[in-house]
Amino acid sequence: MSKAKDTWGIIVQLILGGIAVLITSYLLPGVSVEDFFTGVVIAALIALLNITIKPILILLTIPITVVTLGLFLIVINALLILLAAYIVPGFSVDGFWWAVLFGLILGLINSLLGVSLGGSTHSER
Repeated sequence: MSKAKDTWGIIVQLILGGIAVLITSYLLPGVSVEDFFTGVVIAALIALLNITIKPILILLTIPITVVTLGLFLIVINALLILLAAYIVPGFSVDGFWWAVLFGLILGLINSLLGVSLGGSTHSER
């Protein structure tokens, strides 16, 4: 029963993540998403990149992250978004600064929607 509950939770989180991607792309003229399915794929890919590649990049860039007081993590997020734009057809970002804005606004919208893609765990009550 718990496994089915977890599966539905993941599906709901992906749908909410797709909605957040669509809202963010609607707000930013430098970012375009073709349709809702593409938004869900982007949300899933960004979550996968955050779980797999982001920890490696953080480890490799510890010195510059410390010097910039953590602000370099915004650059890492933007690079992962640009990588996702390169991989997913139907998703385009017009440049680095649009990727930075997309990452910041997407993070804000995800927190407002309660989306926890990318490795966060939930405790059951």
